[in-house]
Amino acid sequence: MPKIKVAIIGFGNLGRGVVSSLKNNPDLELAQIISRDPNRVRKEVRDVPVFSMDNIIKIADLAILCGGSKEDLFGIKTNKKHTASKVRIPDPGTVGQGPYFAQFFNTVDSFDTHARIPDYHQYLDKFSRINKHTAIISAGWDPGIFSMERILAEAFIPGAKHYTFWGPGVSQGHSDAVRRIPGVRDCRQYTMPVKSAIAWVRTGKSPVLTPRQRHTRLVYVVPEPGADQLRITRAIKTMPNYFKGYDTKVVFISQVKLRKEHEGFPHAGFVLASGKTGTGNHALIDYHCDWGSNPEATANILIACCRACYRLNRERKYGAFTMADIPPAYLSPRSKADLLKNFM
Repeated sequence: MPKIKVAIIGFGNLGRGVVSSLKNNPDLELAQIISRDPNRVRKEVRDVPVFSMDNIIKIADLAILCGGSKEDLFGIKTNKKHTASKVRIPDPGTVGQGPYFAQFFNTVDSFDTHARIPDYHQYLDKFSRINKHTAIISAGWDPGIFSMERILAEAFIPGAKHYTFWGPGVSQGHSDAVRRIPGVRDCRQYTMPVKSAIAWVRTGKSPVLTPRQRHTRLVYVVPEPGADQLRITRAIKTMPNYFKGYDTKVVFISQVKLRKEHEGFPHAGFVLASGKTGTGNHALIDYHCDWGSNPEATANILIACCRACYRLNRERKYGAFTMADIPPAYLSPRSKADLLKNFM
């Protein structure tokens, strides 16, 4: 298979993670970057063509969308009355970057607002199909890998209760959402699992746990000079789909302290499924991941999904897919013979 040419759209922490992760995937190569601020990106990445958002020149086979979920990919500006067509939409703000770039590219993204995934899937499916493109949405470790683990666990232990615990670590999506609040210069949001809740599930008692009982959230915020800290705190704690319903602590610190003490982006998480087999014996599936860099972890998963996206499109399978729809072999750079010999 020839090298898959990849475009990066949006160049923040995730975009940088894709650049570094591509170096470990010799079957893919970076062909172009599209950014709101191409001059800034050109200073950082000198050997790849960089284009602005309003000057789309297609070089790549597919694009990895690295924008934020809250407003970029399918955000508050979305016009839900828009009908998918081959007539080019002049402004990504009318539908979000996901549907907009599905007009030009096969796409892979990490849209992670769980409650909005069904609507986002519907939009990407329309825009991709009409343009004979393939889109893999909500790829990452959650949603993405953890989604697959939840599906498999329920299939393997019928009637099991599944539990997802995130952290401890920095959430990119939640941090990005906080940075969109007026008066916030920078931030890091840590998700912390409640250890007693994890221990309770592992006893096999299958408890009913609310979001507040499973996690706490800690937000370090660098405010703009003169910003109303009470207003910022209230905006964070009441934000739907992100902080509302959780015990959230907001701490204001300086930019210097943030850089010194919160430079990295580690994360971890668990998926637990607890139930019983046919004769009533206890069964527990326990999946755990631990990432030293959340952006690079997500980037690695997106890159694996690029292979699947490319293969599906060559088979003329158009529309939107999730990782649950993808045969695992499509994610791997290895041949079927190699997989049969060494991984079965």
